Amino acid sequence: MRAFDYARPSTLVEAFELLSAPDGGVKALAGGTDLLVGLRNGAIRPRAVVDLKHIRELAPVIRADKECMSIGANAVLAQLTASEGLRRDYPALVESAAVVGSVQIRHRATLAGNLCNASPAADTVPALLAYGADVVIRGPSGERRVSVDNFVLGPRETVLTAGEIVTTIVLPTPKPGTGAAFARLTRRRGVDLAILSVCCLVDPEGEVRFGLGAVGPRPFLVRDSAAAVVSSTAAEQFAALVAKASPITDVRASHDYRQAMITVLARRTLAAAIERSSWVSP
Repeated sequence: MRAFDYARPSTLVEAFELLSAPDGGVKALAGGTDLLVGLRNGAIRPRAVVDLKHIRELAPVIRADKECMSIGANAVLAQLTASEGLRRDYPALVESAAVVGSVQIRHRATLAGNLCNASPAADTVPALLAYGADVVIRGPSGERRVSVDNFVLGPRETVLTAGEIVTTIVLPTPKPGTGAAFARLTRRRGVDLAILSVCCLVDPEGEVRFGLGAVGPRPFLVRDSAAAVVSSTAAEQFAALVAKASPITDVRASHDYRQAMITVLARRTLAAAIERSSWVSP
């Protein structure tokens, strides 16, 4: 590991200044579960690391109101899996958080960090897409709000500009009777990157949203009608998902295997989401 400077700001203003360095050689640290791996293997070589854990405005809180659930930037994944409100209203997000790394990692890794790392295989992002989550971003120029669907641009690439920080992830309150489910495929049960992950959400009016991960340069969302998907033939079923996917061949799986398994996991999550919802097939 190469030497680097370390800074621990206590306010967002201080953090903005540190992260706005013109040379771009500054990295933000929240949970650090991805950053430390890159530091150790030399893939990431920053001039300085800015620790965000002690900033009051980024408190690790999960707060609910009538219209949304807000998750603070420093909230760790173990908080998500333990939250009664999330388990009740956003079960698929909890299911996705519960499979990230190990127990130790989930007590360090943050939801915001899992999103900002912008891995095509990020476990929580398909669920955030299906639930229609937004990201609140603050920086030297003020605050803006971006949908998760528009936040990740590609592998390790987001819309964040110099000095900007994700402060909150906002989940709109699902309609009563909404059902959702998450599933992923890996080589082994524990601590492994996903070969493929799928989150399916079905609302009481029969709209279906599929969030997919690990089958393209970034996780993506596909919308459909539950009636159309359920009534379609085997050849047509989930065709939009397969058409939009562009999986690679790597050490975990081949392109063809990933392509074939999209339909398998989509069927499973759709069946589970329908069972959890109040939607009735016509």
